[in-house]
Amino acid sequence: MRIPFIVRFLKATPRKGWIALGVFAIVALVLLPALHLFTAKDSALHVSDYVITVGGKIMCYAIVAVAMDLIWGYTGILSLGHGVFFALGGYAFGMYLMRAIGHDGVYQSDLPDFMVFLDWKAYPWYWSGTGHLLWALLLVLVIPALLAFIFGFFAFRSRIKGVYFSIITQAMTYAFMLLFFRNETGFGGNNGFTDFKRILGYGITTPGMRVALFALSAALLMFTLLLGRYLVTSKLGRVLAAIRDAESRVMFLGYNPLWYKLFVWTLSAMLCALAGALYVPQVGIINPGEMSPANSIEIAIWAAVGGRGTLIGPVLGAFLVNLAKSWFTVAFPEYWLFFLGLLFILVTLFLPQGMVGLWRKLRGREHGA
Repeated sequence: MRIPFIVRFLKATPRKGWIALGVFAIVALVLLPALHLFTAKDSALHVSDYVITVGGKIMCYAIVAVAMDLIWGYTGILSLGHGVFFALGGYAFGMYLMRAIGHDGVYQSDLPDFMVFLDWKAYPWYWSGTGHLLWALLLVLVIPALLAFIFGFFAFRSRIKGVYFSIITQAMTYAFMLLFFRNETGFGGNNGFTDFKRILGYGITTPGMRVALFALSAALLMFTLLLGRYLVTSKLGRVLAAIRDAESRVMFLGYNPLWYKLFVWTLSAMLCALAGALYVPQVGIINPGEMSPANSIEIAIWAAVGGRGTLIGPVLGAFLVNLAKSWFTVAFPEYWLFFLGLLFILVTLFLPQGMVGLWRKLRGREHGA
């Protein structure tokens, strides 16, 4: 009698992993929200709005890092265009947030302020239905998934790989950034979307909504980690690893790498889009700058610093790099990009398996001693 895969999955996941996930769930879903909502602001135990907002934002980044790890760490495909999927998810949900402003804008019009300023008379057709939350969430998933599927199908069918694939993903990201910078596209041009007011009628800056978005970000991060673990311990995960290590041999064994790569590429794009949709209401803005090539490179750096092919590594990388960025851009703002580039070079040369690989080496030496 065959053991169901879910049982094999549970057994394949180390006990320490479940304990760490449980602790994270208690802290992110219970402890921090309670300390934010039910303690006085002058109390030493109070968790401020800033901590909740930054924590939620970095968890969104961690989701993107895990999505990058699935396509790069486990499949061997370096994408430098994941920023566009993240931004498209943010724009799709931002359309709903802009519609929810209603007459509270500067011009007190049914149209967003930027459309009134540009003398638009009505919403463009692709804004239809975006006033409904469920339709907006559907767009968050469908638009990036459709773009990823079409782009990936033609790229993978043409057997484009390695640095060439990385370059064309950068080109795609840059093209979308230039497109969204144009006022004629109806997405706010250079300024993008901002000044959000409410979600489902609730104020977006209220403590309850802040905590709800923070908790949703934590829940999505846990789901992403569990989904990633489920995939990489399955037959699909073994095929993806084989494609990473020796794609030609996989083809000789009768597998078509196209559909495997296309599946994980599209799934990765959808996870990025969901993270973008949660990111936008927490930071209060989305503009074409999120599609900049530098942002997509930074996503790859998160995965590299933490450790590719480990799932938990990209999460650590996203937290470490972004916490360092928060400090560095205040203390030495003009040197941040130089530091980021140096970090990527040093990790590539001396820590190819990232922080997780370094930890494993140190533990191995201890046990060897």
